[in-house]
Amino acid sequence: MDKKALDNKANQKNYNNDAYWKTRGHSAKPNNWNQPSKSTMSKQDQDYRSKQLNPNNKAYYDSRKN
Repeated sequence: MDKKALDNKANQKNYNNDAYWKTRGHSAKPNNWNQPSKSTMSKQDQDYRSKQLNPNNKAYYDSRKN
């Protein structure tokens, strides 16, 4: 890949760049792009969900038992 293609690829992966947002269907970077989204989950539920996604945690395997 040439430098121009590499730069474009990097820009499309950088949420601080307009190319990131344009490849995701926006005309430009939204004004509120850096505001964290509000979760409807409690902090305790968020922590447990994080543990379920971490293969180094027992909750990961417990959540996969049938």
